[in-house]
Amino acid sequence: MNNAPTLPEPRADDRFLLRPWRLSADDLALVREAADDDYIARLTTVPAPYSDEAGRDFITRQQRRMATGEAWPLVIVRAADQRPIGVTSVRGHERDQGRASVGYWVVGSARGQGAATAALRTATDWALTELRIPRMELYAEPWNTGSLRTAEAAGYLREGLLRSWQVIGGRRRDMYMYSRVSTNT
Repeated sequence: MNNAPTLPEPRADDRFLLRPWRLSADDLALVREAADDDYIARLTTVPAPYSDEAGRDFITRQQRRMATGEAWPLVIVRAADQRPIGVTSVRGHERDQGRASVGYWVVGSARGQGAATAALRTATDWALTELRIPRMELYAEPWNTGSLRTAEAAGYLREGLLRSWQVIGGRRRDMYMYSRVSTNT
């Protein structure tokens, strides 16, 4: 018997869809564009410098994380043309404590269209209801105003500043902590 949760509704809103990673030319193009973004490459495991082999390995790791329930990385797809433009991922590493974290990124050519907010809202609603995780957390650097606006637009509340919280690009960085909690706890 498979106890894997059903995935979020594929439609994040009228403009964006969520789906699992695929070993496809479109998803490799997404990884390639993300690898060219210094910040995405520093903050994630997106392979930089990019190669098709490294891109395939990255996608296979995301598929494995989904299959094992370690995380639920989902590709954000623009509905109008089916182009993959970003990722949102729920990481359940603290699920036994009743919390999980969520992250997201959108490639530069697709920013400013509301994709991250729609995907974050959908993934969070799914984790709170389907996965029954009472508390969702996300972390963003204080200077990253786009990410801060995305979190707040998706219903997250800023809880505080975590000083020297995370290593990014070889340096310890401060992070704002945001959360959304279930109303059913």
